[in-house]
Amino acid sequence: MNRTFDTTDDTKAALSQEALAELGGGQVAYMKPLNGDEVRSLFPDAPQLSHDHKLWALLSADGTPIMLSDSREAVIANAQQNDLHMATVH
Repeated sequence: MNRTFDTTDDTKAALSQEALAELGGGQVAYMKPLNGDEVRSLFPDAPQLSHDHKLWALLSADGTPIMLSDSREAVIANAQQNDLHMATVH
């Protein structure tokens, strides 16, 4: 994931994964909805799931997986319990 910033000459500057991780300082996380096919890419030890299976992942600012749940509310609660600030990703 790259975040862009406007610069004076109308070009875009992107943050590297390392810079993004430092930006959050281990305190910023985001939620991502996943289907069953996407789960194994972030959670290699997860069992095989059907494509239609819907889950929620909590990821650190650099995209490192923190948790996986079938409940959006559980992901939010885990972030709050661990004093993580939730960022909105579009």
